[in-house]
Amino acid sequence: MSTITFDTHEFIKELKNVGFSEEQAEVITNLQKTTINTTLEQAKHDYQLDDLATKRDLKELEFRLEARIKDTELKIVETKAELIRWVVGVGVLQMTLIVGLMLKLTHSI
Repeated sequence: MSTITFDTHEFIKELKNVGFSEEQAEVITNLQKTTINTTLEQAKHDYQLDDLATKRDLKELEFRLEARIKDTELKIVETKAELIRWVVGVGVLQMTLIVGLMLKLTHSI
């Protein structure tokens, strides 16, 4: 969260320009600072501002999700290729067994 800046020197100077004494201006400035801080803390509490995601948080999450999706897609492609190799290998093995059995049967007859 960004902080709210409050120029106390400028505030005191403005109060003195309209007729407040130094002491009055300082008291009002301190009260104003306290009010700002209290209001900000109350808003943080009421609206749970510390739990809000920033645009940067969302962008980082997007990049992480995209990377995960790409990794998952790559693993799926690798898994498909491996499955195809197994299926072809088993098919070749079956064909070899069938041809071998047929040759064995034809020599027996």
